[in-house]
Amino acid sequence: MAKEKRHMKGRVKPGDVTQRVGVEQIEARGVNVKQLREKLIDAAGAEFTTYYYYTILRMHLAGHEDYKEICEDARLEDRAHFELITPRIYELGGGLPRDIREFADRASCLDAYLPENPTATSILQILLEAERCAIRTWNEICDLTFGKDPRTYDMASRILQEETEHEAWFIELLSKERDGEIRPSGHFRRGEPGEAPYSKNRQFYNP
Repeated sequence: MAKEKRHMKGRVKPGDVTQRVGVEQIEARGVNVKQLREKLIDAAGAEFTTYYYYTILRMHLAGHEDYKEICEDARLEDRAHFELITPRIYELGGGLPRDIREFADRASCLDAYLPENPTATSILQILLEAERCAIRTWNEICDLTFGKDPRTYDMASRILQEETEHEAWFIELLSKERDGEIRPSGHFRRGEPGEAPYSKNRQFYNP
């Protein structure tokens, strides 16, 4: 007869589909799962709405094809972030709001509205501040999960890597467009639009 294995039993009883061991384990390590779920929903809302607003912003960068390409990378990668984190919300026992208006209203970042009388400078500034909000959001989630919830931390960290690159892109572009100064981002655009080397686990360009 096989010996009993210590990981075969826990708080969740065999056959119980109303509880999740994946939740039990991170709660035991100090994660407030309800709080984390709510923050992930808010963050997912920000990524989803940013994808929408970046579509409009990109359309109005007419005559600046290089800016449009960079905006397109950020736009598509924000959609990838939404796709990456949404299943985790459900794994933690949560879900997306049924009403998209509620979802947009609770986004963790302000709407990236097209400005009145849009110029390349005004659009780049909106793009930059949207990325900075995303960096703050995902840093907070990394802090909540580091050493306690490796799955959520891994996803949040991957998203944070790309949001940090997006900020560097828009600093470079806005500095040159508005101030006439060069502040290099340190890297180039993606090999293909929306490549998302971290959140899609793609091989990435490393100069």
